[in-house]
Amino acid sequence: MAEDIILELQGITKIFPGVRALNNVHFQLRRGEVHALMGENGAGKSTFIKVITGVHAPEEGHIYFNGEEVHFKSTLDASALGIAAVYQHPTSYDDLTVTENIFIGHEIIKNGIIQWRQMNKEAEALLARLHANFKVTEEMGALSVAQQQMVEIAKALSTNAKIIILDEPTAALTANESEELYQIVDQLKAEGVSIIFISHRMEDMYRLAQRVTVFRDSQYIGTYDVDQITEAELIKAMVGREISDMFPKPEVTPGKEIFRLENLSRTGYFKDICMNVRAGEIVGLTGLVGAGRTEVMEAACGITKANSGKVFLDGKELRIKQPVDAMKAGLILLPEDRRTQGLIQTWGLGRNVTLPIQEELAHRGFNDEKEERQLAKKYLEDVDTKAVSIFDLASTLSGGNQQKVVVAKALAQKSMKVVIMDEPTKGVDVGAKAEIYSIMGDLALQGYGIVLISSEMPETLGMCDRIYVMCKGRITGCLDRSEATQEKILELAMEQSQKEV
Repeated sequence: MAEDIILELQGITKIFPGVRALNNVHFQLRRGEVHALMGENGAGKSTFIKVITGVHAPEEGHIYFNGEEVHFKSTLDASALGIAAVYQHPTSYDDLTVTENIFIGHEIIKNGIIQWRQMNKEAEALLARLHANFKVTEEMGALSVAQQQMVEIAKALSTNAKIIILDEPTAALTANESEELYQIVDQLKAEGVSIIFISHRMEDMYRLAQRVTVFRDSQYIGTYDVDQITEAELIKAMVGREISDMFPKPEVTPGKEIFRLENLSRTGYFKDICMNVRAGEIVGLTGLVGAGRTEVMEAACGITKANSGKVFLDGKELRIKQPVDAMKAGLILLPEDRRTQGLIQTWGLGRNVTLPIQEELAHRGFNDEKEERQLAKKYLEDVDTKAVSIFDLASTLSGGNQQKVVVAKALAQKSMKVVIMDEPTKGVDVGAKAEIYSIMGDLALQGYGIVLISSEMPETLGMCDRIYVMCKGRITGCLDRSEATQEKILELAMEQSQKEV
């Protein structure tokens, strides 16, 4: 083994009852390296990380640390060698302070007494190392997701971690927060810490990593130098096929106007929003996080209450007192947080799909369960949901397939005329993204109006006929597909001449 290799795994196989989660996979990590690990959901990345951290013991294969073979019997064994993981959803305790979260499980104790002053001092030093701007006495629940991740990294450093695994750390971060995380990773790398960076975002990999390893279907596909592999080649390695047209935008001649907002305003959030959507048209609504995009559509759908302005559907003004009024009229919002707002995780897929139409399915006070199952199956198949049956729990699906279930639920509502998709590909792998874009194109061909709220510039430019840009609660411009560029969108999104709401 080369002297600069700190961690190497050879021929790792992990089997669960009826499932080969890892099949003869390999991985190699150098000292002071940022090594990306990529693959579609279900490729085996999570299981692999649990092998590295001692959660699972492999059936076959070898693990080497600093050139010597090791056998992890528990997470304590991995931690003792300096291996730590920071997960996408922080595993912190909201009611405890930052210091308590950093040192939980390895408190500084002398003569049976916890040394709070020393722990606070060391926690402050760790946060200063990460350029944090919050106090160690604050409760975790009061921090943002980005700040909580910073605490998790500080916790790893408090154990003198030599290897830190970052699992989808940018999935819930804004662009500015992601850049702050990039700077922290750069600093850790300069200090000699080795980083395994798991992400679905190409920009993360190209910005940070020196090498990338790809898994597909629980198998090792290859390890590549980041500066020598193109995005198209990487996508092919991950999904096993070429995605020649990542953004399958169909050519649709827009029909009549079906959705319009006139001077919609909500004090403190947005003001004088005017926009429209025609049948078969995909209209983007973009801007920096915090610009007010989601808030506008939540008010349009009755989730929050606008102070003034009007909402029109098919030329008629809507009187929306609550979200169900918008749904019945045909205005459907697919929320950004599909896990908690779009689905009931403990329910089966079929029941999730038919939830909004229970009233229609009732006959003399009773549901026709056979009809309900048939409808659910049809709509789930229409969007190509990958599941064993309609009885699978929503919680068992990948992010991409959960998003498909949310779309199927919208399609089940026959009244639907306009569908608002809020960050529909957030946390979704590249293969599922292409499938979701294809679904959007199919909806446009069927004559539905689509509003795409997105922070991802490539998908906004690739899928939208027109793009409205927001800044500080106001629309600063509308670009036609033929004239839109990243530079023009950013210029409008950062427009400083606009007064804040």
